[in-house]
Amino acid sequence: MKQIYKITYPTGKIYIGKDSIGSYRYYGSPNMHIVNADFAQLPASVRKDYTIRKQILWESADCSEAELSVKEIEFIREYQANNPNIGYNRWPKFKAV
Repeated sequence: MKQIYKITYPTGKIYIGKDSIGSYRYYGSPNMHIVNADFAQLPASVRKDYTIRKQILWESADCSEAELSVKEIEFIREYQANNPNIGYNRWPKFKAV
């Protein structure tokens, strides 16, 4: 099962990703330097005990990889996950309106 998912971090920011095999243990690959810099701003109590939420936004048993990639971009834009104030996606480049 191919999936598009949204990860919500305790920083309040999100990451949208795709998974070609439907692994419930996969959490994507946002830039860890950026995530770690945001985590460093959290209180120590939060850094020591936190929850990361994964939500499946869309799934398909038979879409192509190309269709999956198009869907991922669609959700990144819909949720503005590429806006550095909102999310950790850095592609496609965010264009402020």
